[in-house]
Amino acid sequence: MTSFDSSPSLTAWRALLALAVVFVMLALTGWTTIQSRRDDDVSLQEAFAAWQHGRIDGRALPDAKGSPQQVERFFDRLSPGQQNRLLHAYPLVVGNLNGTPVPLRFAANRRALGQAKAIEQRRMTDPRVSRAGKQDADRRMHRFAALLRDKRQILAFDPDGGGRVAEVFGDLGKASRISVVVPGVDTNVVNFERTYRRYSAPVGMAKSLYAAERKASPGKRVAVIAWADYTAPVGLGMDAMVGAPAQAGAQRLIALTGALPGGSSVPVSLFCHSYGSVVCGVAADRLPERVGDIAVSGSPGMRADTAADLRTRARVWAMRDADDWIQDVPYLEVGGLGHGTDPVSPEFGARVLSAADSVGHTGYFEPGTVSVDNLARIGVGSYDEVSCAGGSAACRDGIGGTR
Repeated sequence: MTSFDSSPSLTAWRALLALAVVFVMLALTGWTTIQSRRDDDVSLQEAFAAWQHGRIDGRALPDAKGSPQQVERFFDRLSPGQQNRLLHAYPLVVGNLNGTPVPLRFAANRRALGQAKAIEQRRMTDPRVSRAGKQDADRRMHRFAALLRDKRQILAFDPDGGGRVAEVFGDLGKASRISVVVPGVDTNVVNFERTYRRYSAPVGMAKSLYAAERKASPGKRVAVIAWADYTAPVGLGMDAMVGAPAQAGAQRLIALTGALPGGSSVPVSLFCHSYGSVVCGVAADRLPERVGDIAVSGSPGMRADTAADLRTRARVWAMRDADDWIQDVPYLEVGGLGHGTDPVSPEFGARVLSAADSVGHTGYFEPGTVSVDNLARIGVGSYDEVSCAGGSAACRDGIGGTR
């Protein structure tokens, strides 16, 4: 006998309700599109095109689309002087090319940031630039200046469009465990870091997680990456409702995790917030085996009906605060709109964590909260110390202790 809950008429009504909610949200927020590319003097695409035809002392440069291992072998055969020449000639490429030695990437991105900062300073005084354009240039110039301070470890940087950036906290080359924070909508180079609502921005999220991991396991060498190196949707419009931005972001996330130092001997954990969990869900079945944990918070869905449908060997964790507005978004996928089953629902099958004292959609990484402490324990492998939702021990079943 067919139950009422599974009847075709009820399913159709749910689909219509989901579409109605989507269109109401679009009416309130506008039909947004991915931020367009800027007409800048610095273009990553052009830099890679030039790299493909470049040489160093008669030797061809490695294919930018080749494997990180090929790129690593190429740089290992270069002298420090040759590496430095490439850094100065192609800072955007060297700073973003997976397989390049990490210290060289940091140095290259400092040079690229300096060049981008100078471009924005020129725009601020260019009479051809509109007032709004000058204000935008001012914001970008100050962000680039901030990223240049205090020898910050910038692992990736692209000034084009809204801008992409990734920053490392800790010693990435010596880490025994690596965590990657994947943020959600409205992430770009300008709001990569905030002073107001600090822990809702990628830098604040990563810093808080890094501090919590060091507290959870003081003797363990950890590194955390604030990874805003994908083009996130702008606002809660159409782009946030579909999977296309996540598909492109997933490709970049897969490439990153496959090229991080340490190889298979260094576990990687992903901490995916809001739309970032869609990116992680799309990437899940193609991530390297070293990715042992995928933890989502405030998720609109992972483009899957169940955790098993993600087809990953990684443990899948989920948490949501009781006051998070994301719970009111329909957890359906209709005609490409929506992202599937609620990851904290029993039918999805994730390991559900406590977020007892978080506040709202952006509170999961606030220092001292149960939520960030739970994420940190996953990051250091202290699985027997995580707090499950509802006070049960179900989310720890079958894992064991610290790894």
